[in-house]
Amino acid sequence: MCAAGGANMSKHEQILVLDPPHELKFKGPFTDVVTTNLKLRNPSDKKVCFKVKTTAPRRYCVRPNSGTIDPGATVTVSVMLQPFDYDPNEKSKHKFMVQTIFAPSNITDMETVWKEAKPDDLMDSKLKCVFDMPHEHEKPSHESTKLFTCLPTKGSASMDDTETRKLMEECKRLQSEMIKLSDENQLLKEERRKGRGMLKDQGNPIPSLLVVIAAIFIGFFLGKFIL
Repeated sequence: MCAAGGANMSKHEQILVLDPPHELKFKGPFTDVVTTNLKLRNPSDKKVCFKVKTTAPRRYCVRPNSGTIDPGATVTVSVMLQPFDYDPNEKSKHKFMVQTIFAPSNITDMETVWKEAKPDDLMDSKLKCVFDMPHEHEKPSHESTKLFTCLPTKGSASMDDTETRKLMEECKRLQSEMIKLSDENQLLKEERRKGRGMLKDQGNPIPSLLVVIAAIFIGFFLGKFIL
């Protein structure tokens, strides 16, 4: 009688070892499916039937949600939380229950096993759901990124201003020289028309060439400034 009574008492205690034992943690953000695993280990020398239930069946997908575990074996259950709008002020009230029973020796249909199971033969473990939004990890990352982007920007802006001023001054100087050379070229053309001498007429190509070179330099510096 004592042995029978001891066996009867042991049936009320969960035979499986759960990992994690009390909480199912889901790490955000929750804009996509978040999966956490629950390991069920059978340390006994008997086959065990299990079933996973939840208070919010529309919010979770459980695979597998039922089955059998051989003696000494472990089954990993994937619990998938569907996307939702996370509210940090709202605490999760969702719970899971792992219900188990020793498998009959002549097991043929799982549904029949659960239907014919006596309340005293059932064992269960309850777990609560915890939503973890990693605000603590996002804040330092955001600040470090901000510091990284701001400091170099100030330095680079100062360098750009200095380089811009130099390019503008160089462009103005080249423009002045080009205007001067253009005026001189125009005067030489007028003198050539009037026939004031071959020497000045032969010197005409040189200023024209300088005008072309000055235009090339201006185009080069303007292109560098724009880029």
